[in-house]
Amino acid sequence: MKKKLLFALISIISLLGTATSQQKTTLSAQIYGYQRDMVYFDCVQTPLIAQEFHTNPGEEHIYSFDCDNLVYMTINGRVKVVLQPGDSLHVDINYDGKNVKVEYSGSERAVNNNRLFKGIENIKRSMRYKGQLLGCIALDIKPKSRIDDSRILLEKANALIGNSQASDEAKNYAKAMVDYDVYMSFIEYPVMYESTRGLAVASQEIGDYWNIMEGYTTRNDAESLSCPEYASLLMRYCFYMNEKAAREKGGTYSMPKVMEEMYKEFASFYSGEQRDFLLYTLLRNFIMNGQEIERADLLYKDYIEKYNINPFYKSIIDMLLQ
Repeated sequence: MKKKLLFALISIISLLGTATSQQKTTLSAQIYGYQRDMVYFDCVQTPLIAQEFHTNPGEEHIYSFDCDNLVYMTINGRVKVVLQPGDSLHVDINYDGKNVKVEYSGSERAVNNNRLFKGIENIKRSMRYKGQLLGCIALDIKPKSRIDDSRILLEKANALIGNSQASDEAKNYAKAMVDYDVYMSFIEYPVMYESTRGLAVASQEIGDYWNIMEGYTTRNDAESLSCPEYASLLMRYCFYMNEKAAREKGGTYSMPKVMEEMYKEFASFYSGEQRDFLLYTLLRNFIMNGQEIERADLLYKDYIEKYNINPFYKSIIDMLLQ
């Protein structure tokens, strides 16, 4: 068992990029006002890029690693940063009660990229745009207001992205995250509001719900297809479009509730890299949940035989199944 796990880890590390000619990517941080014992650096794309430190106010925590593509990192689960291969980014973080002040320094590309993401967060903050739809429900924000605000956010964020000095890769990732906020609000919030507040979607003054995604084209670039939030949007978009198709034929539709049904629906609706990304995300999340893992075995075999394109996905799941 230990030999198998070691082999899996070695395989994944090689896929992340270990060429001697490749410059290390470095994230460092100095943190003040933090009240917990440990500082955590985590990557949303892979559990293999992670580090932890004992808290020591003012001490510089430095972590260098290899990566082949853009990665999205969290510091203590709250401060978020983006790095590309070879970047060097330093983050000064000051905790002041519920407020966190963040300043960036380091290589020019890394600073420009992170200023873009900070700029988008500032837009959302100035609009009082909530990231969680349940928070909107709790405040009884009307669907029309949420959708109108989402359209404004999309316009402002796209203008900021267009004028940014960030890299194309960072812009792609930023667009995917904005799409998640905006289009998940379009698809999910009216239905949530109906189920919790009792106001039918048809009475919410949002226009034709089944045309609300008209003109939207799903993203297929590598950065978007590494964004967990965008995976959630693609999953919900699949259910929305399948229900719309069923209604147009005079039929009914029930959203899948178990992994096996979701797997079948995603495999049928999507193709290529999008399908690979969603099936991998579905299987990875189920396995990491740690319950009834044996249910993933049969689907995993099907996934590898029919749909897997990215070898990194296979290596991650192989490691999780050890």
